Amino acid sequence: MCRWAAYRGDPLYLEELVSSPAHSLIEQSHCATRAKTATNGDGFGVAWYGDRPDPGRYRDILPAWSDCNLRSIARQIRSPLFLAHVRAATHGGTRRDNCHPFIHENWSFMHNGQIGDFARLRRPMETMLDDELFQARMGTTDSELIFLLALQFGLRSDPLGAMAETLAFVERLSKHLTGEVLVRFTTAFSDGKSLYAVRYASDARAPTLYAAPIGKGGGYCLVSEPLNDEADTWVEIPDGSAVIVSENGLETALFQPLEKAPGRGAAAFMEAAG
Repeated sequence: MCRWAAYRGDPLYLEELVSSPAHSLIEQSHCATRAKTATNGDGFGVAWYGDRPDPGRYRDILPAWSDCNLRSIARQIRSPLFLAHVRAATHGGTRRDNCHPFIHENWSFMHNGQIGDFARLRRPMETMLDDELFQARMGTTDSELIFLLALQFGLRSDPLGAMAETLAFVERLSKHLTGEVLVRFTTAFSDGKSLYAVRYASDARAPTLYAAPIGKGGGYCLVSEPLNDEADTWVEIPDGSAVIVSENGLETALFQPLEKAPGRGAAAFMEAAG
């Protein structure tokens, strides 16, 4: 499983999450403590927002602990909203296009988890994308495809609703084609203004998610696992939850995939796919 960290609040140096803490994201890349695999060495990436609507991004296939440029960038870049990720590959080879975060226009997205039997679901999932979003697909991961499907299903206007609709579609498709459903999904994504996160699994074994205040002015950090041993600081976000960090602070809500079919006739599509 991958590890990630995200922040929204007053501008903060990326190193406050990526490299400085005792259990920083770089430390987690070779010694994660709350994941099935302790090593997350299949690449890394950071995306940050500044004066422009679209985010900056730096990704590479090197393990995060071995890239001296990452520490240098994290020490110099200061941002009010950023996402950082270290990868343990489950789907897709070790290549830059498969490293998180993924970006499209002003949106950024990163993910920890998996879709069961993705090799059988990939092509019909891709078929749901319109030409623009299909052509935007650069890699081969289930994570990037979930992101693009969420954009297809209305991420720009209803972020959490679109994510719920996307997972509902994936679960129905999986049940239809394989007879089984396995979705484990903990994600963070942003439009450059608010930071969103979701923790969900079809089998109640969702990858972990924690939140804590950080810095001054009401900033919050969302992480796969705590960055230090201050247990009282970190709150575990329950399975089946969504988080929004905005100018109003941190808010949580229940999250479940939507039961209604996506707008492009998913029921008929899945019947044809069978």
